Amino acid sequence: MTELECLLVLNAVPGLGNARIKNLLEAFGSASKVLSADAKELAAKNIIPGSVIGNIRCFDADQYLKKELELIKKHHVKVIAVNDAHYPESLKEIPDAPVLLYVKGSVKKDDVGIAVVGSRRASLYGVAMAEKIAIGLAELGVVIVSGMARGVDTAAHRGALKARGATIAVLGSGLAHVYPPENKKLFEEIAASGAIVSEFSMDTLPLAYNFPRRNRIISGLALGVVVVEASNKSGALITSRFALEQGKEVFAVPGKIDNPNAQGVHNLIKQGAKLISGVEDVIEELKPQFEHYLKEKTVFAESSSRVTATDGLSDEENLLYRYLNSEAVHVDTLVQSSGFSAPRAMNVLLKLELRHLVKQLPGKLFVKAS
Repeated sequence: MTELECLLVLNAVPGLGNARIKNLLEAFGSASKVLSADAKELAAKNIIPGSVIGNIRCFDADQYLKKELELIKKHHVKVIAVNDAHYPESLKEIPDAPVLLYVKGSVKKDDVGIAVVGSRRASLYGVAMAEKIAIGLAELGVVIVSGMARGVDTAAHRGALKARGATIAVLGSGLAHVYPPENKKLFEEIAASGAIVSEFSMDTLPLAYNFPRRNRIISGLALGVVVVEASNKSGALITSRFALEQGKEVFAVPGKIDNPNAQGVHNLIKQGAKLISGVEDVIEELKPQFEHYLKEKTVFAESSSRVTATDGLSDEENLLYRYLNSEAVHVDTLVQSSGFSAPRAMNVLLKLELRHLVKQLPGKLFVKAS
């Protein structure tokens, strides 16, 4: 067996979580040495209890691997180990990072993501807000991360796809199972423009206790988490707690005060989550991280001083920039002059602001940066 195949086996052994696997790898030096160790050698390390030692020794590795590798090939999945150069950097830094990631599609190690999560029984307002926020972020090159559940998650993924951006869905099952089943087409669309990921073996069923565990991966792949509609018992609140534990930002979209699906969100706001009304609020809070990412990705041109209007601007950016000067101009005037919709104008202005070409003043007034 290869080292990766040995890791696949360890990942499937009952009672062996990520922490225990990592401790065993550190103690023995490799997954193959863990599997070849006898019960006495395993016990001597004092890492796992006797029952789990028995699970390792009794596990039918050959039969499991035969089925697992067939499923991996059939579903066009690749497996990335935590020590692999392609493993996402942001996820590697969290406590209890997955030893293995099953990936259908493509995950870039240094992508910057924002998670958008919320109620499975979202209102029309919740669905619309999730999609709107996802579109705005995706248009800036941000990867939208969610869990492909019904409601808000589905809306977030669809928003990213509408913007022709990248999105990542983290499943609470193996990648041989699409859940919910009505999202089969969405599953394929996400894999084509981003990735479907899971830490679970290919044939793992979407059982209820898997979903809280997968939520730490959703927040782990993101700079921050946006919560759109969540009751006090919503799984989205679990994701927000993981985000706080991981040192990530939590954002909340307020809802109607009499909507039970908004109570969890409102409690988050009371506890210090950043109240947002649009993409601009997310970008403003995370501007240093976004600026670094966008410069590294050369999405925005950069020089040692200020960039000029001709330095890598898109046609839309050039058009809007020409309507700006040293005197403050209201966004409504820019909308009328350019013919852009208000949301589109705000997105373009946000890009110009991050390039240090434009400065926003109170009251949605904009001037050219000096």
